[in-house]
Parts: sequence; C-alpha cells; structure tokens
Amino acid sequence: MKAMKKGLMSIVGVALLGTQLVACGNTNTANSAVTPSNNADKTEPAATEAAAKPVEITWWNFPSFQALDGEVGKYEKEIIAAFNEKNPEIKVNLEMITFEGGPEKLNVAIASNTAPDVIYDAPGRIIDWGKKDLLAPLNDMVTDEVKNDISEAFWKQSRVGDNIFMYPINTAPFMMAVNKSIFEKIGALDLLPLDKEDRTWTFEEYKKALEAVKEKAPDVIPTGFFAKSQAGDQGTRAYLANLGVSRFLNEDNSAVAINTDNAAKALDWIVQATKDKLSVSGAASLAAADVNDLFLQGKLAFTLNYSAVLKAQNVSKKMVQFEDILLPFPTLDGSEPKLEPYLGGMAVFNNGDEAKIAASKKLIDFIANDPVWGKKNLIQTGGLSVRNSITGLYDDPEYKYAEYARKFTTDAPTIADGYADIRTFWFPELQRALTGGATGKEALDSFATKANEAITKAKAAMK
Repeated sequence: MKAMKKGLMSIVGVALLGTQLVACGNTNTANSAVTPSNNADKTEPAATEAAAKPVEITWWNFPSFQALDGEVGKYEKEIIAAFNEKNPEIKVNLEMITFEGGPEKLNVAIASNTAPDVIYDAPGRIIDWGKKDLLAPLNDMVTDEVKNDISEAFWKQSRVGDNIFMYPINTAPFMMAVNKSIFEKIGALDLLPLDKEDRTWTFEEYKKALEAVKEKAPDVIPTGFFAKSQAGDQGTRAYLANLGVSRFLNEDNSAVAINTDNAAKALDWIVQATKDKLSVSGAASLAAADVNDLFLQGKLAFTLNYSAVLKAQNVSKKMVQFEDILLPFPTLDGSEPKLEPYLGGMAVFNNGDEAKIAASKKLIDFIANDPVWGKKNLIQTGGLSVRNSITGLYDDPEYKYAEYARKFTTDAPTIADGYADIRTFWFPELQRALTGGATGKEALDSFATKANEAITKAKAAMK
C-alpha cells in the first residue's frame, strides 16, 4: 500500500450559507488504496504497529444512535468503554454534534485543519469530502466476505472511483409516515393502503385521505411540506419525484431530470394544497424538523421525511401517544414508488497521522463488526443492516415492512458530482413556488439550469 496522504487539503474559504468548501491547494502526497478484496489482517505492519502504541483520536458523531435515558451521547460512551476493553491503548474523545449546526461546524473544522479523526455520517457529505481528498481510503478494511454481502447500490454511495471512503453500516428506505390513530378515530382507515403487502397507492387515493382528515379532524393538518433549508431535502425531492413519476437526476447523474411537466404539476398542486388547507401553511419557512415535530405532537396526519430509523429515534419524542405507520410515497399512476435509501456509515479524515488513521479504523471495525456490539449498535440506530445476510433484527411489523420496501430502493443523487452545490439550489426554488414567485415549471427549470451548471463545473474541476 502506498503511503497515506500526509495532510488535509488546504481550504481557503467556507461558504457559510452554501456549505461549499473551496479547495485552493493540495500539499498531500500521492494516494493509492488497497484493492477491496484485501482482508483486514493484511493491513501494512507499520500501520498495525502504530495503532498498537498509545494513541488518541477524536470521534464526532451526529445523533446516529438512540439516546439512553434521554441523554444524547450516553450510548456512544458505552461503545467507547466496550471498545477500550479490547483496545486499551486507544483513547477516544467523543464530541456530539447536531444535524442543525453540525455541518457548518465540520466545514469550519476542515477549513482550519482541525477536523475530527472519525465520523459517523451519510454519503452526501462523506463522498464530497472523498472527492476533495480529505479522507483516508478504507479499502484495506473490506474483506471479500463483507464486499460480497453488501449490494453494489450501497458501495456506489460509499466510494469515489476505486477508493472506499465510507464503511456502510445501517440503512432504511426514506418514506412517508401516517398517524394511523387519527384514521382509526375518524373511521377512515380503509383509505390507507394497509391491506396491501406492498402498501403502494395512487395520487388520487392519497388526496382522498387528505380530504377525509380535513373534513373529519379539522384540528389536524392533513400533510406537510418544508423548504426552509437543505436539511431533509430527500423528503421533498422524493415526494415530488414520485407524485410526478420522475427521477431527480438522470440515470448517470449527469443532469437534472425532475423538471418534467408532471413533476411541475405536482409542485403546483402542493402550492394549491396549502391554500386549500390540505397541506401545512408557511412551508417556505418550515424546516424538516419543524414538520416532523408537528407530526410527533399529533397535529399532522402525514409527514414526508421518515424511515424506520427515525421511527425508532422518535419514540421518546412523541408529545402524544399514537401509532405511526410507514408508507411509500404515492405515485401519479400507481406504479412502484422509488425510495431513496438512508445510508449511515463511518469515515476517517486523513489528518496526516497514520497511527490515528489505523486507530480510527479499529474503532469503525468494532462498531460495525464486533460479534456482540455490532448487532447491538445496529439495533440502537433503529436501522436495518446493509449486510444482506443480517435480517430479522426486530420483531415489529413496521420493520418487516421496511425490509420489504427495500425492493423499491433507487439510487440516491448524493454521489453526483457537484452534489454539495446541487442541494443548495433546491430549496430556494421550492420557496419561490410556495410564495407565488414562480410556477412549478419555472421553479424546476430554474433549479435544473443552476444544478446542471454545478455538475458541469464539478466534472471539469476533477479532470
């Protein structure tokens, strides 16, 4: 294995609103990864010996695991204690970051060469960092057994070229959720597609359900939408894409595909649904978390950004007790929905210290593959395993449905060149439509123009 990179890229600016890192120079040495088929025990002796000496690493973590006793980070501390029983020479400093402020904090840390050593995150940020040469490749951790047990769709979201930059751990398809208890109360449970194994349904069936809530439960908002920021953007783009039977990007992620006539009509309907009190008012100034909070308060019948992971994490956050049920997005013609996958995994920043890189890999391996803690950690995320051989973790019908719904999983746009920019253009155009500044078609065409330019610019920068 060639020498690891000896430093993070030099960053001269952080776009605080767009969360775009501007790379100005690179003083790193050449980098080449071990092939994915290499076994973990084939790590170079130098790295292994370095990890065996006392070393201190920093782990930054979003709330990827459910809180214990209401304390965020308490479970992570238990992981570290168990890890230290097997690796006493590695000190792990934990810092919990939030989904709201964490991304900007990471940008600032990267720009000032103070990035953490290891992080649990998702492809949207991790792959962008990988493309900027900020991460250490993890190929030497991936055995043949692991490689073959995880579908190619997940590997595509975990690597750049041949380099694996994210070690995938947990997943779940992003879907909608419905407050089943509301429909039971108003005697309209038959309007939900719960008698079908696949739970698929049409736009017209969905609208009938919304009308029933408006008529019979006037104190409840039928459905939600949000466009304040890029957080949770997978919910809004999947909602529109399915209502319009469209893709967000084309098959090879080289251009925007969401600006179709059907998707534009779907966006126009969302605007009208707000006026008709079928959808939450003020969506242009609501964040994904705001809408989910309304759902957890029992004030919203449907929410757009949900998954088995969020369902588990939200148990302690419910303000009132109700049964939340997972549903796929409705489609215009009743065809199979396309669901983007949530994918969680871990990455190692290349901070120029091979001992820290090796120690960080040991922590990742423990979290993902320890015979005891690997399964415990999966369950604590509330997610499904990315491993095809690991199923049936939960005795719960909603988890069984989530496993079934993996058949609807489509490729996510998070691996597209320029994705960090693409997502910054999405919500302002939704805001324009919601506030009457543009029609659905005008907003989506404007988004397509800006996003396509970002893709072209990113591709050119990589040559």
